[in-house]
Amino acid sequence: QLQLVESGGGLVPPGGSLRLSCAVSGLYLDHYNIGWFRQAPGKEREGVSCIGRDDGPIYYSDSVKGRFTISTDKTKNMIYLQMNSLKPEDTGRYYCAADAKVPCTVGVRRRFLELWGQGTLVTVPP
Repeated sequence: QLQLVESGGGLVPPGGSLRLSCAVSGLYLDHYNIGWFRQAPGKEREGVSCIGRDDGPIYYSDSVKGRFTISTDKTKNMIYLQMNSLKPEDTGRYYCAADAKVPCTVGVRRRFLELWGQGTLVTVPP
């Protein structure tokens, strides 16, 4: 069964850190472009970070570059997003996603279509 399950969200003060995890089942990470997306209240979903398939390039949105780090553990079929120096504007529901066809691009501007998790909520109060 193809499934992505996120965890690790929570309430964190400005300047704090969180590590999001995404447990992947039913697919090989190498065969998919994978990424993290987020949706703030009242806003459209936006790309945060992605990794191209077969150890392809890694990209970040300008808003998180230098603060967030995406990584994978293929032995555990896990995807991670380490988030440091969190800001109130980082608040939102974070989703991991995978797509065999839609590529990981500069700025994470292409939204993945194929597989999505249910999301995990990150709240950074003002």
